[in-house]
Amino acid sequence: MAGFDDRRYFFDDGLRFECQRCGACCTGAPGLVWVDRAEAAAIAEFMNCTSVDAAEFFVPRGEGFAVRERADGRCWFYDQGCRIYPLRPMQCRIYPFWLVNLRCEKSWQEVARQCPGIGKGRCYSREEILERVALDRRLCQLADFTP
Repeated sequence: MAGFDDRRYFFDDGLRFECQRCGACCTGAPGLVWVDRAEAAAIAEFMNCTSVDAAEFFVPRGEGFAVRERADGRCWFYDQGCRIYPLRPMQCRIYPFWLVNLRCEKSWQEVARQCPGIGKGRCYSREEILERVALDRRLCQLADFTP
């Protein structure tokens, strides 16, 4: 993680987060949730779908797939809760610790206004947060997506 470790951040003392399963990050403004081929296959199996039927859920994107969204912007798998929560994509698992949300404290505060899990639960250390940021950057590269 060269370049990330050698400076100070507003989250040097850590940040608290615990998913409340409210769906705030799954609904609203359109976005991109990327899955690799293994995640897509596991989700399709979990949903009892054949690979042909899985095209209903995913569209090819970069080195994997993007999860389809409904017309209102919500994730294809969100219906009064995440239908695939135990197998949710890595991108969902590392939320809200995405680079775009951690660029500055103001960005984090904006996300916190939408996400009731921020400020609750366990405290993620600076190191854990930086690991998630590095993973987010890698996932964006694989998806050919620049936030």
